[in-house]
Amino acid sequence: MRIAVGVEYDGFRYRGWQTQQEGVRTVQDEVEKALAFVADHPVRVHCAGRTDAGVHAREQVIHFETLVDRPDKAWVMGGNVRLPYDVNLLWACPMPDHFHARFSARFRSYRYRILNRPVRSALLHGRATWIYRTLDAERMHRAGQALIGTHDFTSYRAIGCQAKQPVRTVTHLEVTRDGDIIELYIRANAFLHHMVRNIAGVLIAIGVGEQPESWAREVLEHRNRSLGGVTAPSDGLYFERVEYEDEFQLPRTHNGQVFYT
Repeated sequence: MRIAVGVEYDGFRYRGWQTQQEGVRTVQDEVEKALAFVADHPVRVHCAGRTDAGVHAREQVIHFETLVDRPDKAWVMGGNVRLPYDVNLLWACPMPDHFHARFSARFRSYRYRILNRPVRSALLHGRATWIYRTLDAERMHRAGQALIGTHDFTSYRAIGCQAKQPVRTVTHLEVTRDGDIIELYIRANAFLHHMVRNIAGVLIAIGVGEQPESWAREVLEHRNRSLGGVTAPSDGLYFERVEYEDEFQLPRTHNGQVFYT
């Protein structure tokens, strides 16, 4: 039986999603141990998108195979009993054999959150990137529109990115401000390693006036990561959600509004 599960987590205390060497704390390890307790057998999970150290997720999607039949609620409630406070299962449902959390995904979205004020926040520590210099969110938004569409994002991926090819399709990119909070929302068919954080780094440089609005497009056209600016910190990055074909009918647990801290 194949089961899909929605997972949310605060990545501040973890070295990322993916299992690493023994002794390194990852979200995947915690989730697998919790689900194995409910299943009463070892469980290996597959995720829609791996996240780096310090990155959070509002609705990561995973799937796993099991030999036992459990009510959907049992996977969620039983798993949460065994999980630490900063990792939480949101829902669970059976899936057909051809469903795959990663390869069946049509679109993924991320949100990058910035606290823009002269002093840092104790409450948002680890959950938002603090920029003390004044940012022009409208300027950042205008610059980011150059990245919408299908492009070679070599300049916006990590030098060590292992993706076979750098072409991705960005369908939506928006930068908004609400008081001291600036948010970058981006949706694409897939993302490269550090792609969102590198885009955020470029837009922050534009927002503080260090670079012209045209720089986002210029960086894209260079197809050279060394000309792409600084990678923004992981604190403010949230894996937002994953979209699949309607046939799978996965639950949704949020409507786009977020309550932080």
